[in-house]
Amino acid sequence: MQFPESWLRAFCNPPIGTTELADLLTMAGLEVEELRPFAPAFTGVVVGEIVEAEQHPNADRLRVCRVDAGPHSKDGPLQIVCGAPNARVGIRVPLALVGAELPPGDDGKPFRIALGKLRGVESQGMLCSARELKLSDDHGGLLELAADAPLGADIRAHLALDDTLFTLKLTPNLAHCLSVHGIAREVSALTGTPMAVEAIPPVPVRHDQRLPVRIEAPDLCGRFSGRIVRNVDTRAKTPAWMVERLARCGQRSVTALVDISNYVMFEFGRPSHIFDLDKIHEHLEVRWGRPGESLKLLNGTTVEVDAQVGVIADAQAVESLAGIMGGDATAVSDDTRHVYVEAAFWWPQAIAGRSRRFNFSTDAGHRFERGVDPAQTVEHIERITQLIIDICGGEAGPMDDQQVRMPERPPVAMRVARAAKVIGMPVTQADCAQVFQRLGLSFTEEPGRLVVTPPSWRFDLQIEEDLIEEVIRIIGYDKLPLTAPVAPVTARTRVESQRGAFAVRHALAGLDYQETINFSFVEARWEHELAGNADPIQVLNPIAAPLSVMRSSLIGSLVQVLRHNLARKTHRVRVFEIGRVARRDASVVAGDISVDGVSQPMRVGGLAYGSADPAQWGLRERQVDFFDLKGDLEALLAPRQVRFEPVQHPALHPGRCAQLWVDGQPAGVVGELHPRWRQGYELPHAPVVFELDLGVVCLRDVPAFQPIARHQPSWRDLALVVGEATTHDALTAALRDDPMGLVRDTTLFDVYRPASAVADLGAGERSLAVRLELLDLEATLTDERIEAAVAAAIDRAKTRVGARLRG
Repeated sequence: MQFPESWLRAFCNPPIGTTELADLLTMAGLEVEELRPFAPAFTGVVVGEIVEAEQHPNADRLRVCRVDAGPHSKDGPLQIVCGAPNARVGIRVPLALVGAELPPGDDGKPFRIALGKLRGVESQGMLCSARELKLSDDHGGLLELAADAPLGADIRAHLALDDTLFTLKLTPNLAHCLSVHGIAREVSALTGTPMAVEAIPPVPVRHDQRLPVRIEAPDLCGRFSGRIVRNVDTRAKTPAWMVERLARCGQRSVTALVDISNYVMFEFGRPSHIFDLDKIHEHLEVRWGRPGESLKLLNGTTVEVDAQVGVIADAQAVESLAGIMGGDATAVSDDTRHVYVEAAFWWPQAIAGRSRRFNFSTDAGHRFERGVDPAQTVEHIERITQLIIDICGGEAGPMDDQQVRMPERPPVAMRVARAAKVIGMPVTQADCAQVFQRLGLSFTEEPGRLVVTPPSWRFDLQIEEDLIEEVIRIIGYDKLPLTAPVAPVTARTRVESQRGAFAVRHALAGLDYQETINFSFVEARWEHELAGNADPIQVLNPIAAPLSVMRSSLIGSLVQVLRHNLARKTHRVRVFEIGRVARRDASVVAGDISVDGVSQPMRVGGLAYGSADPAQWGLRERQVDFFDLKGDLEALLAPRQVRFEPVQHPALHPGRCAQLWVDGQPAGVVGELHPRWRQGYELPHAPVVFELDLGVVCLRDVPAFQPIARHQPSWRDLALVVGEATTHDALTAALRDDPMGLVRDTTLFDVYRPASAVADLGAGERSLAVRLELLDLEATLTDERIEAAVAAAIDRAKTRVGARLRG
């Protein structure tokens, strides 16, 4: 909500400065988002009148003007050389005298006017356009002033340029402040300064013509008021004062009738609509839309309506979207002679969300969906009618006011003791009564209790807490005492067997990954293709059409981050994300959130693409692969032991994908993106991704005491022949499963696959060189015990995986 301070002070002028007024509004809940002067600083510019204008003798596009500047023209009219196309005799324009300082130009330096010559002719000043004074971007010619502008008057005082524009950031419950009058009412309550509001007298009725109106949907429209105004001159020019006030509210001038409607909306918060009476067929009916109906709006778009959208229709077609925007068919034009002025009360719940269905918003819809005073429709039509007659002429007809279902205002009770407890400081019943009186609220008093009947313009007063908020808002939040919290502030100690999500972030950052944060709602395509989710959870009101479902996996978000980086020529990407996913699952594990059968577990996902290492001279460049991320995950989960098993995943390469197992429970997946999706998402190379359960990642082994070995370990190297299908994990598990406990560790240090057949290796076989570490904490190992342990390990490998000792 933007408005000029001068208009606000025309309604209520408290004896405080601009800054203090802004602070007062902010502390009362009407946050002043921006304060800026309407016009930049400049001096020495006065009102002048061109009395002579002759062609410049040495320039085709310049004219030599004689300008009367009133008391500033002591020796007669000033001679000004001007190149503006509208420089002509008789107009009054801004004149920058010699010594004037104009607003800074593009270089940021002030522009001073000096006595000079243009093409050999002396110029004693400068005639100014609106752009040169930084009042607007219009540079089509001189800024023409009113014919009665006093000669020699300071232009800042004449145009009231020393004004400040307020921009308020209002919360949805402050619908009564979406007008200058409403804000002035708040200022009056906050400062005690009385309002300067004049009564709106009825306009004399000059004819008896009425337009039949039928309200068919009381749940859409509770009150509908209107009247016919005949013989209107729609070509009339909007007065400069109205154009100026609308401009300072951020609204450009359109036509006189449109400007009048907008003016009253900013003045009293009352959106209205003016129809071309001759374009309405027979009558108007207020109802819900019907399937198949369409309407071309004033903004040129054509929309389809249904039973969820309110409309105003005539005997032939829909003519307006109720409370949102009028239709093009009945819009006023230069040929309009008779108009129908309408102001209605639309139920907020019948207007809310309708604009978003059509991908646009309007000032009218913004106000009606929050609530507009239903008691003032007739008075506001009288105001609009008077402005129409004053500016465009015309003859007003009788008022047609239909009230079918007005909103009820049930009384709301407030306990004084409860108010003091919620506010946190003592307040008396007299304090509360004074606040309600200043706000213009009707109330009755009982011992320790006040019962308020909300006025017609307050849709937000419904429960006791609303009244308590009004009390402290008017008394002032700055009056609240500074008190220390009663509850002790104690740090929460995390159990030693867990680490926090931030520790996981630091660990991944240490592994050269950068964190990214994405929306929890994604494209449905990502869920179908990368998560194998045929029935994702739909978002009822998506912020954008593609973001229509909740994600059940982080992989889609990470792939999109990769595409975003590749589009910006980033060739090495290593990112991770920690966030929730949403799945249709009633079962809940520790730390998850479940609402209505939807489980939202925390996941940590990562993606690596491009070179395995940053570019440097000491290493040959190579693409990151599965084993790079396997090592990163082992480092992330260390010292816990991780087991990798082949798995099938809809997003990953079937032969380069594994499931992680930690302490016997599944922890997540890691693998290379499937070639199908690499091509489908137009990626030059396949990234490697992982997605883990954050709860498993946060678990860690508590350090346990282990005695230092008194004896030196022994090592034995074995060359075992196994089939290609035998995995490393299966072989090492067989070797380590020593019932005597002597085999402490195994290390694979060589793999041999012959290029051609050899005597001791058959087809489909390979030789794995494994080093066994043997240790007894209590006694020195003898050769006999070592050989027995090695032989037992070979036997276990032979029995379980079919391994044999090579040679």
